Amino acid sequence: MTADLVVVGASFAGLACARAAAKAGLQVVLLEKKAAAGDKLHTTGIIVKDAVDTESWLRSVPPSLVRRIDGVRLYAPNLHSVDLHAPGYYFWATDASALLDWMVQEVRALGVEVRLQSLFTQAELEGTRWRLPMADGTEVRTRYLVGADGPHSRVATSLGLSSNQEFLFGIEHEYASATIEPGFLHCFIDRQLAPGYIGWALAGVRSVQIGLARRIPPQTLQNPGARQVKLDAFMAKIAPVVGVHGGQPVSVRAGMIPCGGLLARVSRPGALLVGDAAGMVSPVTAGGIRTALLHGRQVGEGIGAFLAGQAPDPAEWLVQRYPNFRAKRMLRWMFDRFQTDWMFNQLIGTRALRRAAELVYFHRKGGVALPSDYRND
Repeated sequence: MTADLVVVGASFAGLACARAAAKAGLQVVLLEKKAAAGDKLHTTGIIVKDAVDTESWLRSVPPSLVRRIDGVRLYAPNLHSVDLHAPGYYFWATDASALLDWMVQEVRALGVEVRLQSLFTQAELEGTRWRLPMADGTEVRTRYLVGADGPHSRVATSLGLSSNQEFLFGIEHEYASATIEPGFLHCFIDRQLAPGYIGWALAGVRSVQIGLARRIPPQTLQNPGARQVKLDAFMAKIAPVVGVHGGQPVSVRAGMIPCGGLLARVSRPGALLVGDAAGMVSPVTAGGIRTALLHGRQVGEGIGAFLAGQAPDPAEWLVQRYPNFRAKRMLRWMFDRFQTDWMFNQLIGTRALRRAAELVYFHRKGGVALPSDYRND
């Protein structure tokens, strides 16, 4: 079969790209190796207000799939905490699996051919088209190819583009019942349990999500021990503020999250990477849904204009607009080298730490953390 565009990966970036391209009139094929887009996720599914403001698609999301969170409660290793808010700012906790499956139905309604359980293996350029041999013996020929297939992108490998080398490893459990103050994203700093990252807890849409992640130095990626995450010890520590009411988790997710920032080479003529495949993930928070939706949409629009003869190849210019995370790369560098539990215990109530937290969580929106917000109970 032939198509104008093949998108590999039914991720947030891949779905946003496919949707925009279909709305531009392109014939789009979306390949996804899993049986459903919402299977085996590696994301907490938190969406920031910036994404809701800029991506009109999100305003159509069924209310049953989201829950509003208005602030962040940041905990030092000794569990002293500070409450952070920004005027008018909020997050969405989402039922991420159901949200992605809903998005698949949305793009199908626009005419996108979504082929689940279809593993991308390689692409060969023949003339002006890419040829993609499929495992079932068929092949797809396309004018343009987009890799939105996650941090270990097969598209990147096949096309000789850059691959992620710096990662966090995290695990998250979902519980049907737990004691937690709603309305906050609870974030816990602890170098012993979460070196280079944090632990977190939140009241999600249908469950309470509790997770922990750690930085994996590039030189230890092949060492299985580097991926050990002590979630049980973390849950025992935070029990005074987040208590699980017995029972096993209703869901478990785990995986590698890129944290090195935008990759060096993410495109070639007629093809490009977007989302996690391009390293388009915050080096500090590992948040990537906002940029995935924004740049996925822009890629789809750019390819539509290019194939209509109205603009240059987006592989030449649009990737220059990808976020470089300059400030957050600096914070990542500092966090990797200078994180100490003693320091955060001392700084948790200070203006300096609050300003740094505002940059991380609210994207410079200017938070409000009054002296009365400092908690040492």
